[in-house]
Amino acid sequence: MTKAYSRSQLALRNGQDKEEIWVAYQGKIYDVTTSKLWRNGQHYEHWAGQDLTNELPDAPHTETVFKKFKVIGELRE
Repeated sequence: MTKAYSRSQLALRNGQDKEEIWVAYQGKIYDVTTSKLWRNGQHYEHWAGQDLTNELPDAPHTETVFKKFKVIGELRE
């Protein structure tokens, strides 16, 4: 069973408040803590602890980038 997290729980994993760095995409939450591109919770103009679903169309990569990271849980609406 996959654990569900609220937006406020996700927001705490922003690379500042807790050690974990998480982002959400299409309802799934990914742990990007080990990514050098997400140091300090920022990746270019994007911030961790958020749902990036609406941000991806502006990115130079596709959603396949998320395959590199472990799914932590689901984003509860």
